[in-house]
Amino acid sequence: MNYLEALSRRYSVKKFNPEMIIPQETLLNILESGKLAASSQGLQPYKIFVVESSEMKEKLIPAFYNPSQISTCSHLVVLVSKKSMDETYLDGYFNHISEVREHPLENLNLFRKSITNHFSRQEHDDVLNWAEKQSYIVLANLMYAAAIENIDTCPMEGFRQDTIEEILEIDPEKERVTVTLALGYRSEEDEFQHMKKVRKPNEKLFKFI
Repeated sequence: MNYLEALSRRYSVKKFNPEMIIPQETLLNILESGKLAASSQGLQPYKIFVVESSEMKEKLIPAFYNPSQISTCSHLVVLVSKKSMDETYLDGYFNHISEVREHPLENLNLFRKSITNHFSRQEHDDVLNWAEKQSYIVLANLMYAAAIENIDTCPMEGFRQDTIEEILEIDPEKERVTVTLALGYRSEEDEFQHMKKVRKPNEKLFKFI
């Protein structure tokens, strides 16, 4: 199955088969695609929670307005965006670059100064907005990789943010739940899988100039 076939087969699953669990190796491949997502300056201003225990999924069910996916999925990914780029985070970021690329830390001073100056000019909401956009790039990678792996997904924004943050012990002063992604295998009972995919025709979507 090539990538266009995989994406054509993909749809937002409304009910998964709760008896089918994603193999660990396949799950890790999908998560690796999220790790490898493009990220502005490589800062990765997000955290990725992977909910796999039945107990935790059960706790999260009341947080969703349409909980059928949560109660039946194999795994639930929760993307959490940072609200600021503080010095502690930047310390870890530049130390990691220095270690991985074997560059002396002082050689990164100009790069750090540039990033620090940039964020010093940003309002709090601007940083969060930027971080959430970065999280959606991760979401796209995860959905694409899952489709290639023949794993079904459903991205979801319809949730009670404060409830998820409380359950996952997320500090709302520092981070925000942005979007979630249920993964698993579609149920035979989900009628949506038989519907034709509806998308704009090329002439209305693409403009070649």
